[in-house]
Amino acid sequence: MDVRNDLEQFRTYLRQHNLPVTQQRLAIANVVFASDRHLSVEEVAADVAAQGENAGTATIYRTLDLLVKSGLVVERDFGEGFRRFEPTRGIPHHEHMLCTVCGRVDEFRDERLERMTTLIAESHGYSRQRHRLVIYGVCADCQRSGGPGR
Repeated sequence: MDVRNDLEQFRTYLRQHNLPVTQQRLAIANVVFASDRHLSVEEVAADVAAQGENAGTATIYRTLDLLVKSGLVVERDFGEGFRRFEPTRGIPHHEHMLCTVCGRVDEFRDERLERMTTLIAESHGYSRQRHRLVIYGVCADCQRSGGPGR
């Protein structure tokens, strides 16, 4: 994970689009790039504040939208009523499992699933372009403890 490179790419994107490169935008981008989690807006705000930076909610939303437009961050909607964000970093397409107890998100990739979705699409006369899969369940930690496992 090369946060400095990601930040430089974001600076370049902002300059190319004649947008100000502000400390708040860079702090928000840094939080997302440095995270290994799928962050909600609230989590981004808390992490930015924990770093001593002052950024309002509107600034956070606008900056996250810019990060998505730049292609450096992907927006995810797991049906929880809010969006989550993760850096792209050239990561290949992957799926997600979401714990319905603690909210933990795990990523996985399975070539069998990729082949199956192509075969299913073709059997119905489609040429598959993309798909999205989220598996909802209870993670191993929550199964063991009987409650939130994080």
